[in-house]
Amino acid sequence: MRIDVITIFPEMFVPVLNESIVKRAQAKKKVSIHIHDLRKYTKDKHKKVDDRPFGGGPGMVMMPKPIYDAVKKIKGRRKAKVVLLCPTGKPLRQPVVKKYAKERNLILICGHYEGVDDRLHDLVIGERLSIGDYVLTGGELPAMVLIDCVVRLLPGVLGTAESLTDESFENNLLDYPQYTRPANFRGKTIPNVLLSGNHSAINKWRKEQSRIRTKKNRPDLINKI
Repeated sequence: MRIDVITIFPEMFVPVLNESIVKRAQAKKKVSIHIHDLRKYTKDKHKKVDDRPFGGGPGMVMMPKPIYDAVKKIKGRRKAKVVLLCPTGKPLRQPVVKKYAKERNLILICGHYEGVDDRLHDLVIGERLSIGDYVLTGGELPAMVLIDCVVRLLPGVLGTAESLTDESFENNLLDYPQYTRPANFRGKTIPNVLLSGNHSAINKWRKEQSRIRTKKNRPDLINKI
């Protein structure tokens, strides 16, 4: 997979892309990630990428031409899914991540200010995506979140396939409680069933705990089961 990111703050991505699973995935050549400075695609001597909104109002709007030129140049003749990270997009959910993980090419645009010129949605943007019901200063952090979510699903990136099938949001359930050594920590012990060696009983306990945790913390997911 190839992932291209269009941003006005390219340096923000350096520490994230050079650590942990994302770094190892690049080393294994499972993914190729390229960060592009949007300001290099403007002819303005001040590298201007925003302007005042038509009709008035607060803030600035990202101009269409720099983004359009960037997408066209980066995409070339390749087929690519172009995604704008912004608060008005559809919510990021695990099924969406799985769909993106099947793409060969992703182009991510980091929104800013009051948004991008809406004509871009007809010209180059395929989808809009939001990581939550809150407003950030820009689309860089959401782009990093999406990259992390997608990369870990690529074949051969994680150590075991079970890591992908037995985790939160699979089957609309949150993950069950996890424990490790020591069995007694500051007077707090782990459930006896986990020491029983009875795998059938352990699996049953884990499923029950997943439902209990989901019902408590995310009842909206329970309604989808």
